[in-house]
Amino acid sequence: MGKQRVADRLPLAVAGVLAVGLPVAFLTVFFLAPTANLVGRGFFAGDGSLDLSGFVEILGRPRTWRVVWQTLWMAGVATFFSVALSVPAAWILYRTKFAGRALLRGIVAVPFVLPSVVVGVAFRSLFVEGGPLGSWGLDGTHTAIIIGMVFFNYSIGVRTIGNMWVRLDPRTEEAAAALGASPARVFFTVTLPRLMPAFASAAAVIFLFCATSFGLVLILGGVRTQTVETEIYFLTTALLDLRSASVLSVVQLAVIALALWLGSLARGAGASTQKMRTDLAPRPLRRADLPALAGTLIPVAVLLIAPMLALLWRSLHRSGQFTLANYADLFNPGATRFLQTSVMRSALSSIEIAVIATITAAVIGTLVAVVITRRPKSRVGRGSLRVLDTLFMLPLGVSAVTVGFGFLITLNRPPLDLRGSFWLIPMAQAMVAIPIVVRVMMPVLASIDPRQREVATVLGASPLRTIFTVEAPYALRSLAIGAAFAFSMSLGEFGATSFLARPANPTLPVAIYRLISTPGSVEQGMALAASVVLAALAGSVMAFVEARADTAWKD
Repeated sequence: MGKQRVADRLPLAVAGVLAVGLPVAFLTVFFLAPTANLVGRGFFAGDGSLDLSGFVEILGRPRTWRVVWQTLWMAGVATFFSVALSVPAAWILYRTKFAGRALLRGIVAVPFVLPSVVVGVAFRSLFVEGGPLGSWGLDGTHTAIIIGMVFFNYSIGVRTIGNMWVRLDPRTEEAAAALGASPARVFFTVTLPRLMPAFASAAAVIFLFCATSFGLVLILGGVRTQTVETEIYFLTTALLDLRSASVLSVVQLAVIALALWLGSLARGAGASTQKMRTDLAPRPLRRADLPALAGTLIPVAVLLIAPMLALLWRSLHRSGQFTLANYADLFNPGATRFLQTSVMRSALSSIEIAVIATITAAVIGTLVAVVITRRPKSRVGRGSLRVLDTLFMLPLGVSAVTVGFGFLITLNRPPLDLRGSFWLIPMAQAMVAIPIVVRVMMPVLASIDPRQREVATVLGASPLRTIFTVEAPYALRSLAIGAAFAFSMSLGEFGATSFLARPANPTLPVAIYRLISTPGSVEQGMALAASVVLAALAGSVMAFVEARADTAWKD
């Protein structure tokens, strides 16, 4: 009998070791080692001795502080407007119901996965001389960059605040209204304080994305605007000054960690006192909701729809004439001397890389999600799972530029020399996407009633069979959603890929950046058309997610 029990437990033990060991090995090779190597270049000299002179030198430069300050204030302003503008939409799209709500939610959600180069090209087509808003003088300005950042992050604020608002017990507001408080006073004195954890969570994530924005700043800001991200890129690719780039990367990591820590404190301070409900259904739209509806439709029309329509319209023109030549040239490898292959070949390459990155992220992310949703009885076991969870969330707090830079200086020698390897870019993109897969699957797996597992065990199912028969049906839907997010993010990833892509075979975002950086009308038109193609690919994936993920994705 004892031998039989050991035999039954052996497959589970082996599976447990693989479920933990494989993701940890992947994280170590493709994230922890490159990041540690990058950080080490700022603290240690070539002979391995501690040397902080690089920090003294780099932090003593006035340019460094100008770049850091420019990064912080632009991210702060963009965060404020992203959160403020999202409040009416969070109410309208999550607490009320009306015809067209699903379509409106889909439109609001699309920017979350649009590639940064597409957004940069779209707004540049608005602000450039000859564009619809060219007379406003916004081309290459800080204002243009901030508007682009708000476009990107508006949907994060709407989703994060809306997901909490829809679960707030309304009886507190009803009691305040019954005591004579006006709707405005109820909102500012009762509702708003209760929503502060959601505001803090949204602000922390949005600030992170704004502070690490790369492609957007590169395209909209040009050479006149430098952030920490673009400065790291410039130091690495133009000056080959890896030490200075490493120091700036360490500074960026510290700023991001501080922002996430402050956001976590703010969330924890208010979340513990909230009474949350899951049985609240959206109510029909009322006359009193019309101001909030207007506050939703206007930003959606002006901020989200108009730039994409302008991008589509300008992609159908060249030198002021309506034409399909921009799209035809995407298939022609000789259309421009600035690319060594056709744009559509780059698109196919991007899809191939994204598929591999998605499969990798789905496998690793599923293993991590299954492991960290276990419920061990020992304190050591629970603590170990928290550490594992934190480790796999670290890539969310590290910019893609830092990841790509780390790959560049680490995976270039034995025993893992991937210089020139096809697999370098898919692994970098997978590392960026894994936290998203984990975060999509975790709530679903954690919500499974443990009594279902107990029943399966009583009926004689082994632990592994219990996982496949009880948990797998729940996990498959969330896995599909997570994989869709991973695919879309990988398809448009630009930060890490800009370091790693080979000139002869660029990905579609890299090809778009090369084209938009060239002043010729042919290259500009091709960049616009290629951006429409990339937006359509990413947007179709987002449409699938929104159609099936209304309840599965929780920020």
